[in-house]
Amino acid sequence: MAVSLNDIKAPIAVQMEEFESKFRASMKTKVLLLDKIMSYIVKRKGKQMRPMFVFLSAGTCGAINESTYRGASLIELLHTATLVHDDVVDDANYRRGFFSINALWKNKVAVLVGDYLLSRGLLLSVDNGDFDLLKIVSSAVKMMSEGELLQMEKARNLDITEEIYYDIIRQKTASLIASCCAVGASSAGKGPEEIETMRVFGEKVGMAFQIKDDLFDYGETEIGKPLGIDIREKKMTLPLIYTLQHASWSDKRRLINIVRRHNENRKKVNEVIAYVKDHGGIEYATDVMNRYYGEAMDILAQFPESEYRQSLMDLVQFTIERKK
Repeated sequence: MAVSLNDIKAPIAVQMEEFESKFRASMKTKVLLLDKIMSYIVKRKGKQMRPMFVFLSAGTCGAINESTYRGASLIELLHTATLVHDDVVDDANYRRGFFSINALWKNKVAVLVGDYLLSRGLLLSVDNGDFDLLKIVSSAVKMMSEGELLQMEKARNLDITEEIYYDIIRQKTASLIASCCAVGASSAGKGPEEIETMRVFGEKVGMAFQIKDDLFDYGETEIGKPLGIDIREKKMTLPLIYTLQHASWSDKRRLINIVRRHNENRKKVNEVIAYVKDHGGIEYATDVMNRYYGEAMDILAQFPESEYRQSLMDLVQFTIERKK
């Protein structure tokens, strides 16, 4: 039976509540407009999976302490900054069902808010001497930006190989979950070797997580996301990449032509989705996702048994089995 997020959160429920109030307090500011935006950001938070990864990793590696709270806050601040900036780049009006900052307050304000969140994160680390944590998270933010730019560059030519796809998602998505797990281990006082082990664990989880996300585009679960969004945005994901690699020359040319020129035509997009489903793209991507999942679980098995480790295992399973 699938475990609920509340069950997974049980060993860190007290810490998560404390984190909530500390994080809310760290967002307070005397500038009225900024304060209004900060409370809006706090209000529209999602499942809080990133702080959960930080706290559970710290618990798995040793003990949760004050620097674990700061590490979780640092990741939330820097990640929220990247999301605010992303919405400006994508000209997006919604984020998780809420209006985006740029939709409500315009791009100029959104960019400045992103800068403010970044500086909040940097100061939180510098003021407390958390340079190890800052290094881990800054390196993830750098990778996320590079991954985003690599994807944009490749979207123009639609020439993404499987290897380039893995590079993109490793940088864009997996680097963030990897940094959560590394920050947890580092905050628990672990040495470079164990921090790296937890980072690799988080990276494997992140790879599986993104492939799961790509499968949603083909209606592999009953979620609210409309089908074919990635195709309409000319994003080449694993099911399509695999299918194109094994398609005949004429089929490949036809499919690429639809993605390039008819990506707004729902009937044509559905044609691509049907072709991918009929030619093994879904099965292949699911196998790769399960491989990463298995590798992540094997790494976790190296750590001593504890309620934290169990919850971390359940959280990984939750990311693979989620319906949205």
